[in-house]
Amino acid sequence: MLVGKKAVVTGSTSGIGLAIARELAANGADIVLNGFGNANEIEQLQVNLRLEYPVKVEYIHADLSQAESVRQFVEQSVQALGNIDILVNNAGIQHTDFIEDFPVDRWDAVIALNLSAVFHATAAALPHMKKQGWGRIINIASAHGLVASAQKAAYVAAKHGVVGLTKVTALETAGTGITANAICPGWVRTPLVERQIEALAEKHGVDIEAAAKLLLEEKQPSLQFVMPDQIGGAAVFLASDAAQQMTGSTLSLDGGWTAR
Repeated sequence: MLVGKKAVVTGSTSGIGLAIARELAANGADIVLNGFGNANEIEQLQVNLRLEYPVKVEYIHADLSQAESVRQFVEQSVQALGNIDILVNNAGIQHTDFIEDFPVDRWDAVIALNLSAVFHATAAALPHMKKQGWGRIINIASAHGLVASAQKAAYVAAKHGVVGLTKVTALETAGTGITANAICPGWVRTPLVERQIEALAEKHGVDIEAAAKLLLEEKQPSLQFVMPDQIGGAAVFLASDAAQQMTGSTLSLDGGWTAR
């Protein structure tokens, strides 16, 4: 489906990003991985992906909290793959606190990685996509890009911003062969969410699985976690020809969270 396409996925050495990269590779796309982790483990990850799928797999480290570093990363990815057809902006961090107690440095960090990096990567990728008349911008937002939760001011603001930026990107590229869409997952059992489950377990004096159920009951009517490979499948769809007239949209995978 995506044979010959060149895909860049930020925050893809684990979790949701890795699942997206794996699904894109499974459908024939060459991949640039990006993210943190042990160098030997990342190298082995590249080897495993190359053995599993007949595609090119590269890894490029970059500090995505810095504007110039983000733009350089995109250019390095183009050099590594020869082009960029698909950009998946996935990297993100979280911090929870009440607004009046929210540390300024944590606000700045969340906005820089979760929102500003999306802008800078998109800005760097678009000239390449416009030149070839084809491209897919896929932004991993969140249910929190559509609705809010207390104590998540920076994350909610950033993810709402990502949804808005996605719409602007779609309007500015309409009719060019480029689309821009956002995937809005609900609870996915990533390390980031696992920490929230642990905090709930401690707060309520229950075990981890009971705390996980409490987390789901509060927001997600299906009472089931979204699986990373399901998000990967959604990304493959958005990159496909079937979605060529889908742009400026949000695709919710949230077990009914935002249906309320």
